[in-house]
Amino acid sequence: MAERGLRDEVPILAVLVLIYGLYAFATIWVATWSVGLAILLAGFAAALHSSACHEVLHGHPVRAPWINGALVFPALSLCIPYLRFRDTHLAHHCDDRLTDPYDDPESNFVDPKLWAGLPRSVRALLRVNNTLAGRMLLGPAIGQVAFMWTDARAIWRGETRVLAGWVLHLPAVLVVVWWAVSVGHMPGWGYLAAAYLALSLLKIRTFLEHRAHECAPGRTVVIEDRGILAFLFLNNNFHIVHHSHPGAPWWRLRELYDTDRAGYLRLNHGYVYPTYRAVFRRHFLQAKDPVPHPLWPDRG
Repeated sequence: MAERGLRDEVPILAVLVLIYGLYAFATIWVATWSVGLAILLAGFAAALHSSACHEVLHGHPVRAPWINGALVFPALSLCIPYLRFRDTHLAHHCDDRLTDPYDDPESNFVDPKLWAGLPRSVRALLRVNNTLAGRMLLGPAIGQVAFMWTDARAIWRGETRVLAGWVLHLPAVLVVVWWAVSVGHMPGWGYLAAAYLALSLLKIRTFLEHRAHECAPGRTVVIEDRGILAFLFLNNNFHIVHHSHPGAPWWRLRELYDTDRAGYLRLNHGYVYPTYRAVFRRHFLQAKDPVPHPLWPDRG
């Protein structure tokens, strides 16, 4: 990648202005006459904020992490501490470990031996969660419980950085609560609904980003969508491009893909969908993968 310049960073700054402007518009004005529409707009803004968090943890718009973190400080989606998102996502970028049930923090696969010992009710729940409909409806709750349980165990073991992530998250949530009480006109349940909607929208992106495959680059998808969801996810649907060039600004991902489409599809062994509409049509009620990792080795 060429050296970054100011032109590379203006788009993410514009996105941040859009996020906070849309959130303010929804919570201050729209909520006075339609709470339902305010939830939709605020949920969209919060989901886009999460995509912006992904952009800044990869070093945009400046190289100083504390400045980037400050730009996305308010926890619009309430649930995930930025520092924890940053640490777990950067760990996820070890491509040789993608989909690993233990070493990939973003894997949805389970060790087959662990799977065999789970109660039937839990296995049934996880199977539903492996459809796109289940992931959007139940996934935010399941993912949050699992994430907080894992972090609670880490804090209990004395991992101070995990604790610091949650401590710093408290004022980020309080800013949003202050906005709700003192400035905005949405009821508390409306804020919670918008946050859940944001997480549900994000599950569309993460649903099939990675698959089980023997070759590491073959695990990462491309969805050739260029519509509203592609913008909401800041072009992270061109996911093999992002994993190949994690420092590239969001608006260059599509450009990079278009310059060498055949090369990227060779790299990821043809793991491609034409649009998100195709994803919904194929996987809304049908699982893409089994829950137990199909290629996980038997380690005795």
